[in-house]
Amino acid sequence: MRTEALVFAGTAGFFLVVDVLYAVWSREPAGTAALTVAFLMASLVSFFSARTHRAIGLRPEDRPDGEVKERSGPLALFSPGSGWPVLIALGGAVLALGLVFGLWLALIGLGLFAAGVGGLVFQYATDDEA
Repeated sequence: MRTEALVFAGTAGFFLVVDVLYAVWSREPAGTAALTVAFLMASLVSFFSARTHRAIGLRPEDRPDGEVKERSGPLALFSPGSGWPVLIALGGAVLALGLVFGLWLALIGLGLFAAGVGGLVFQYATDDEA
C-alpha cells in the first residue's frame, strides 16, 4: 500500500498547487472549492493507504519475491441469493425521485434504503454474535 500512498500523495500535491494557483489568479469560488475537495479526497486516500501499509506491512504484490499463490483463497463472503441489494437500489431510486418531487417521497426512499442496508449488514448475524 506504500505505492498507492505515494501515488495519491503526489495527486494531492498536484491538486494543492493547482488549487492555490487557481485561487490566486481566478478569484472564482466554485472552482477553488472543487479543487480543494479534490485535494482533500486524494489526501484522505493517501492517508488511509499509508496507515494500512504501516499496520499490515508489505503485501505479496509489493515484494519482488512475492508469489501469486500467496494472495489466493477466499477474499470475502458474497451472498448470491440475497435480495437486500434490490431493496437498496429501490430505496436509492425512490430517494432520488423524492428529492425532485417532494419530501414525503424522499422520506419513504430513505426508509427503504435504510431497511435494505440494515438487512444486508445483519443478514448473517445470529443471536449469539449480536
